Amino acid sequence: MNKELISLEHISKYFDGQMVLDDLNLTIHENEFVTLLGPSGCGKTTTLRIIGGFESPDEGRVIFDGQDITALSPNKRQLNTVFQKYALFTHMDIAENIAFGLKISGKSKNYIQDKIRYALKLVNLEGYEHRMPDSLSGGQQQRIAIARAIVNEPKVLLLDEPLGALDLKLRQDMQYELIRLKNELGITFLYVTHDQEEALTMSDTIVVMNQGYIQQTGSPEKIYNEPENAFVADFIGESNIIDAVMVRDELVQILGAKFACVDRGFGENKPVDAVIRPEDVELTDPSASSLSGEVTHVIFKGVHYEMEVMAGGFEWLVHSTKMFPVGTKVGVAVDPFNIQIMNKPASEDEEAAGIND
Repeated sequence: MNKELISLEHISKYFDGQMVLDDLNLTIHENEFVTLLGPSGCGKTTTLRIIGGFESPDEGRVIFDGQDITALSPNKRQLNTVFQKYALFTHMDIAENIAFGLKISGKSKNYIQDKIRYALKLVNLEGYEHRMPDSLSGGQQQRIAIARAIVNEPKVLLLDEPLGALDLKLRQDMQYELIRLKNELGITFLYVTHDQEEALTMSDTIVVMNQGYIQQTGSPEKIYNEPENAFVADFIGESNIIDAVMVRDELVQILGAKFACVDRGFGENKPVDAVIRPEDVELTDPSASSLSGEVTHVIFKGVHYEMEVMAGGFEWLVHSTKMFPVGTKVGVAVDPFNIQIMNKPASEDEEAAGIND
């Protein structure tokens, strides 16, 4: 693990008496691509703005490379921000846009020219120096905004939903560009998005947020395969989240049928949530499973079929490369390793905070 670069310590923030961040703690390491992921209003952009110096926390500290920068203005911090709206200067050509921060820093003309060429090459827009921003596509404008940020050689690049205004194909292209830039430049990226696919594609670490709390932090694989609560399971990908009873260690009752699982330590006959991904549901002959039902809906998605199966009074979402026509009687089977058991939160406050003990 690379060295610790940013540490948020007990950060709280209120707007008009409303809590936006509640005792938030987060550590970001050098050369890491960290994504803050969550629905609108969860506090992710506020977290980014506090790191950038555009907002001040009501409580807590921001530590950057061992120094307390909580009260430091944005221009004194070793970071740059790329916004969704690009914020290019429309009266300046591309070279002038990229050079803006360097001129303010008093860099020499030769240094600035070298940096402009270097930045344009990095974002694959060589030869665009004298174009005006309004002559560029959305994707090209976004690349220029990134070029303008990276010429200042920040230790951290903050990106606030920077691809939100692009169409799907451009967005996917830019995702790969950002991964390449991060690897080439060795800059730490802190990225804000509500798009789970974007987060899973680009991140080393994903921080899932909801209602001012961090719900879970981990690698994309861990967040997807081992969600720590029902919110994460539901927000990252699609899930079947079902009321269940933990009969005993490694045995759970789901909709009246008993399934082997690998979870232990929940006690006996305890109400829990069982989380099963659609791709982990196996449809079998009804006689081969303790839970059977009927296919009620089928959609072809290209790489798989998406089916709904009514079984045990619950509508299961199933993804499979094998199609079962509507009306087919099927059994529902799940590998024990693919059943994720979670404690039920005791209250709404616990649910918001992601507490499930």
